[in-house]
Amino acid sequence: MSSQKNQQKKRTSDRRASGKNQAQKKEAKTAAKSSGWFRKLWRIGWKVGLTLAIVIVVYGVYLNNLVTQKFEGQLFDLPTVVYARILSLSPGDDMSIEALRHELDILNYRKVATPRYAGEYSASTTKIELIRRPFEFADGPEPDRHVMLYFNGETLTRIQSLDKHQDIGFLRLEPKMLGMLEKNITEQRLFLRREQFPEVMIDALLATEDRNFYHHDGVSPFAILRALVANLRAGRTVQGGSTLTQQLAKNIFLSSQKTLVRKLQEAYMALIIDHRFSKDRILEAYLNEVYLGQNGAEEVHGFGLASRLYFGQPLQELRIDQLALLVGMVKGPSYYNPVRYPERARERRDLVLKLMLQQDILTARQYAQAVERPLDVQKNPHIARRQPAYFQQLAIELKDKVGEQFKSDKGLRVFTTLDPVSQAELENAVHKKVPQLGKSLEAAAIAVDRQSGEIRAMVGGVQTGFDGFNRVLSASRQIGSLVKPAIYLTALSDPAQYNLSTTLEDKPIALKSDRGDVWTPQNFDHQFRGEVPFYLALAKSINIPTIQLGMSLGIPQVSDTLIALGIDGQEIRPVPSMFLGSFSLTPIQVAQMYQTITNSGRKAKLSALRSVIDLDGNVLYQSIPKSTQAVTQQAAWLTTYAMKRGVIEGTGRYLSGRFSWAMLAGKTGTSNDSRDSWFVGVDGREVTTIWVGRDDNKPTGLTGASGALRVYADYLQKRTPKVLHLPWPQGITMIGFDKERNGTLSLDCENSFKLPVWDVKKYWKQQCEEQGKPLRWLRKIFEW
Repeated sequence: MSSQKNQQKKRTSDRRASGKNQAQKKEAKTAAKSSGWFRKLWRIGWKVGLTLAIVIVVYGVYLNNLVTQKFEGQLFDLPTVVYARILSLSPGDDMSIEALRHELDILNYRKVATPRYAGEYSASTTKIELIRRPFEFADGPEPDRHVMLYFNGETLTRIQSLDKHQDIGFLRLEPKMLGMLEKNITEQRLFLRREQFPEVMIDALLATEDRNFYHHDGVSPFAILRALVANLRAGRTVQGGSTLTQQLAKNIFLSSQKTLVRKLQEAYMALIIDHRFSKDRILEAYLNEVYLGQNGAEEVHGFGLASRLYFGQPLQELRIDQLALLVGMVKGPSYYNPVRYPERARERRDLVLKLMLQQDILTARQYAQAVERPLDVQKNPHIARRQPAYFQQLAIELKDKVGEQFKSDKGLRVFTTLDPVSQAELENAVHKKVPQLGKSLEAAAIAVDRQSGEIRAMVGGVQTGFDGFNRVLSASRQIGSLVKPAIYLTALSDPAQYNLSTTLEDKPIALKSDRGDVWTPQNFDHQFRGEVPFYLALAKSINIPTIQLGMSLGIPQVSDTLIALGIDGQEIRPVPSMFLGSFSLTPIQVAQMYQTITNSGRKAKLSALRSVIDLDGNVLYQSIPKSTQAVTQQAAWLTTYAMKRGVIEGTGRYLSGRFSWAMLAGKTGTSNDSRDSWFVGVDGREVTTIWVGRDDNKPTGLTGASGALRVYADYLQKRTPKVLHLPWPQGITMIGFDKERNGTLSLDCENSFKLPVWDVKKYWKQQCEEQGKPLRWLRKIFEW
């Protein structure tokens, strides 16, 4: 029994041992199998991880190169910023207090009781106190300047520096920004350096968008976590976790797609940017890149340009509440547009101000004052409007004078000769007056500096803002009587033969051409005067005496004069009808001709470009105004004098009653069938050429006096003229003449009616001495 039990126990023990061994074998087999999978996974895992690491590193190298190349080169395209002329002031200048106030208003200076900040001025009846804005001129930057200017009537008498408490002899006002040269571009920005941004605005931006900007490494995990919690609580996206560096990376390199891949790219690039560049460099890029609204079809980027768009002033001059509004718009320029949604914009602005108060950026008093202010944005937000006709001329000159050095995306600054006051008033005169003269009329106008030839204003059509056909440069039209001063100047260049008292015949004539055609010209009034003095024939623009004079001089000689005055010889038709202006010129060609005549014969090539400066302050081009003696000084002076008589008693006398004190010179021009109405007006400041007509070349029913002259008068009504003083050339003498019944003049040295003559060999002086001998004997007899 006992042995059976022992055997049974043994069998049971063996079975258990066998089962255990099998289990152990099974476990070992399973463990071996698991170990194999683990080894396989490990082999795959470390290879995948290594590959992923390599991809991340390689992609990082790629991103690093991309970021570095972009940041160390030109970060973004910068448009060419165009500025008007720089107004230079010195004691003794012809400048009234009203004229300077007009200039300051054009520059958006703020009139206050007591100037405290740049861009402010106060005025009394005899002086103006102002703080001139800082500006980087072509020859270097100048800080703001606190000055007092004193006036006596029409003259600036003294400039006093209130900073240094001493008189100064020279002051420049910063030029008006005219806009961007390039048109139809997608982005606009006005680049500012980091130190040019107001610190309080930067503090507000960081308090609102990225409080830890100077402490994180480009990505802020805490900000991401905080945004995640806020969004989960709200059930929607109410807060973003992106740093300024991430926003910059997205704006410059990535799309706005909300995907995980894009967010990872953004974060990676932000880390690289933060590692490679200083915080101030990153901040400067962000401040110039951030999108802040639309200027028409163009995007406005950067706070510098946004300040001009919404407030019409430089960023440095904005109040705290205005800066807070711009900072608030970063979150959504369209949603918080202060013109379309003022309540939203104000609410957002006030939130920014509250954050500034909580961050101790503002005091309680500053906060209370700021939140009470209105938005004060421009009613029609815009950046300085381009002058399309003028900008076309600029483009031509840039290509000609700067050439390949001009790069339209490199942030160049172009300083021009445009006078913003003249431009504004000439535009107004053309736009308002021409439609009053008749239907379907078009116009062109150009004003140039009489001495330097610098173009002060240009209007290409009645629709002054239309960037299309520029009639100043491209509308070649018959000039009519505008040719006449060149004929009389040719004659006056020979003082032995001609002077302003010379008698010219006004009687019917018939001229036969080589082909047998007979030309019988007429005076405008179809009257004949028999004989007329030289000066009056020009003043009244009488045709027949002019043709008689031209024929006696000869077509070649008059053509040479026109060429010397600046006209291309190919434009001239060498036939007798040229003496009545039967050939065509553009308004800019006419302006060149009259600039030369009225500048005592010194021709200065017309130009709109003064200088071009690159982003680093290097001068790429600098104009040096110069003139050359093109025609005889005395002859040109006498011709201009006769044009003055034209305003006093000739075809330009419409101006005399309004501006007699200015001693203007002028010349009307009317082409055949009154198709073209011209006037050239000259004051002490400018030579202004105006054309009025129809693009289809149909008659207008206007003469030069009833058309273009009226536009010029309207211009002068707002742009008060300067007195036209002509410096007397050597050899010019005033001689008395008596008016005979037949209209001719005879020598009468004691007569009150006098004309200037070019007394080359003192002939006139001798004649007067001879005429004076009997008078002296009579006086002696009466004295005895």
